[in-house]
Amino acid sequence: MKTFSTFLLILVLGLPALASEADFQAGMQAAAAKDWAAALPRLEAAVAADPDSLRNESEYRRTVIAAGAYERALDFYQQLATAHPDSWVVAINYGYAYVDKIPAAGSITQVILANSALGWFTKSLERKSTWLGLFTRGNSYLYWPKVFGKTALGIADLEKAVAMSKTEPPCTCHVRAWVALGDGYWKLDQLDKARAAWNEGLKLFPGNAPLTGRLAKQGDELKEMIEADSDPNKRVDTDLRPLWEKR
Repeated sequence: MKTFSTFLLILVLGLPALASEADFQAGMQAAAAKDWAAALPRLEAAVAADPDSLRNESEYRRTVIAAGAYERALDFYQQLATAHPDSWVVAINYGYAYVDKIPAAGSITQVILANSALGWFTKSLERKSTWLGLFTRGNSYLYWPKVFGKTALGIADLEKAVAMSKTEPPCTCHVRAWVALGDGYWKLDQLDKARAAWNEGLKLFPGNAPLTGRLAKQGDELKEMIEADSDPNKRVDTDLRPLWEKR
């Protein structure tokens, strides 16, 4: 009887995960067929059933971008964040949902979206200090004009991110923090520190195009390259596949 009860308990506890996976797979199939009306609710069901899944939330937001369903995603995350106030994964993806909308918005709205995103990145870090949270908030600070005084805050987060990456299993995504750290120093006209960061990153990630490109350029050419990468009308890569695929 005890063995059967244990088996039944395991079965019951496993049902939400099974349902989440079924919804995820169905949503991904519908997304592949560009059937957004079918894909979005199934992926939302998968996220709601497993809100700490980086995979589910990343693929949901990728589908939102493809469908242009930005307002729907923001409404969904507002409800999800209320239901899961302690989840750092929900908080950071709520911030990403704002970032994902930025290229499709006007210049004034872009500032509002960026500020809202920054707030959720901070809430994510308050819930748990992670490499992803530190890199994301640090990189976000760099998009603000220097007059706002956020660049130094970005450098502080990015310094912590690169330090944390040295203690974690290797991930190709970690190179992004090295690129951004150098960009932050460049914004403050600390060119020696910028090139040192890029060079150290290149030792860890040989052949990385953004790093080799920055190290090969100087003056106006370097300025043009960095400013092109931080153009608010250029979509920021918020795809989390490098993180969840290794798990």
